[in-house]
Amino acid sequence: MSVRRHTLSVLVENQHGVLAKIAGLFSARGFNIDSLTVGPTADMTVSRMTIVVRADDKTLEQIVKQLDRIVTTIKVEDFADIASIERELVLIKLKVKGTARIEALQAVEVFRAQIVDFNPESITVEATGSEEKLAAIVDALKPFGILEFARSGKIAMARGIVSTRTLAEAAPAGTDAPKDEPEGSWL
Repeated sequence: MSVRRHTLSVLVENQHGVLAKIAGLFSARGFNIDSLTVGPTADMTVSRMTIVVRADDKTLEQIVKQLDRIVTTIKVEDFADIASIERELVLIKLKVKGTARIEALQAVEVFRAQIVDFNPESITVEATGSEEKLAAIVDALKPFGILEFARSGKIAMARGIVSTRTLAEAAPAGTDAPKDEPEGSWL
């Protein structure tokens, strides 16, 4: 079986300890996570985790089954074979002066990136896009001297209109899903 990269979108109830539980699931079973991002959705009682893993079909099936068994999991979706939008963010601090600064600014412009900090010794660049675009901008800016580098994990969602259950729809019959964001609910 061939190993491929899979981007999983996991909708979970926004409760304390959910992130630790899911990370523990991967760790306990020896599954490596390439990228993990978590954030609230439009429904503050639900968070979306975007998890990027390398797995063959059998391992991926195990991962999805294990994620589905977690009580706070609402929905798991693999974007490997469906049309989706995927983005990452990168911040790159460059040590640039004089003419090198002008050349760096031109390179930033080519990639439609933005300067988010500008001072006499350095500039900080923000870029968003696909993994390929971010790899290309990093390669283009390396010759200027990268002082610091930070990259978010991937975020993703399916293209077009896709039906996703809300927490209220996923709540067992006869129970009410929480209406407000739980106080201090950080994943």
